Amino acid sequence: MNKIFSEYNLNGIELKNRFLMAPMTRSRSSQPADVPNSLMAEYYAQRASAGIIITEATQISLQGMGYAKTPGIYSQEQIEGWKLTTNAVHNAGGKIFLQLWHVGRVSSSKVNGLQPIGPSAKIAKDTSVYIFDGAPNGDATFVPVEEPREMSKSDIKNVIKEFVQGAKNAIEAGFDGVEIHGANGYLIDQFLRTNSNLRTDEYGGSKEKRIQFIIEITEAVAKAIGSQKTGVRLSPFISFKDMNDPEILETIMLASKELNKLDIAYIHLCEADWDDAPQIPNEFRTVLRTNFKNTIIATGNKTPEEGEQLLQENLVDLIGFGRKFLTNPDYPERVKVNAPMNEISDNHTLFGGGDKRGYTDYPFYN
Repeated sequence: MNKIFSEYNLNGIELKNRFLMAPMTRSRSSQPADVPNSLMAEYYAQRASAGIIITEATQISLQGMGYAKTPGIYSQEQIEGWKLTTNAVHNAGGKIFLQLWHVGRVSSSKVNGLQPIGPSAKIAKDTSVYIFDGAPNGDATFVPVEEPREMSKSDIKNVIKEFVQGAKNAIEAGFDGVEIHGANGYLIDQFLRTNSNLRTDEYGGSKEKRIQFIIEITEAVAKAIGSQKTGVRLSPFISFKDMNDPEILETIMLASKELNKLDIAYIHLCEADWDDAPQIPNEFRTVLRTNFKNTIIATGNKTPEEGEQLLQENLVDLIGFGRKFLTNPDYPERVKVNAPMNEISDNHTLFGGGDKRGYTDYPFYN
């Protein structure tokens, strides 16, 4: 597997290999105020052997929060907290982008005290978020999402400004760049899809109008911090959170052409990671490669061998790994020497927790 271990230039950012640590929500921020902390810094620094790390999804505002104890990037205290992580990762020789997040309708007032907002006043059926309400074992408690308020034009412009400010705050905090979260049924994805976007104004209706929101956000962020520091995550084949849309593939292809014009650093495909999930066909990858000239990333339950094949076929440029990095901080080295892998020690420690258990106590390979 020569290519996955090769160096890569990400629009001027030199990566030591093509392993990407994928964003994974862990809900470890300090309370109150959802502030990143030294435990999080240790966690990310342990995994700096990745060519690049994309942080867990990080809300750009209190309104954009959908789950308990997820970190933010909208206050000075949060900026200072994230500096612990960026300093630690850079000192360990790594690169790191912050994922900017607004959950839109996937929220509850039990999380942040606010009614959710979305492109339309349509609830996401059979969708839940979690809070921590003092369960004896510390587990998260799942609660159903609430009906969102349809966003006004003023709301839309305000959210665009929040993405821009979040990006500026990320750069101030020392990140190498940002990833705009446009996937997995959250706010930007809600604008892209016909079943969640029922608008009849310039942000809804046709595919050209439904992509307007993501293009305006990306253009504004790229202008604020530089296109070479701006990436976008999309999930064309994922439809959970009541997001099944027969037009989504055509819509995302149209968006990819417009994102290409903005010369952003990358498109990150979030691919389904369960056993019987739909696979992205090579035809889709080939067309995307034609539409988008810069870096393409694929993440979703791939083996290193499968990733190597995609790299060799020039269908993608970086391969993302999630759970394997969660349990193996030195994952690239383990792959290189064919070492045994740590497995998840306790599912109860995936979300939440205030100490190292199931977070920073996974051993390195000796």
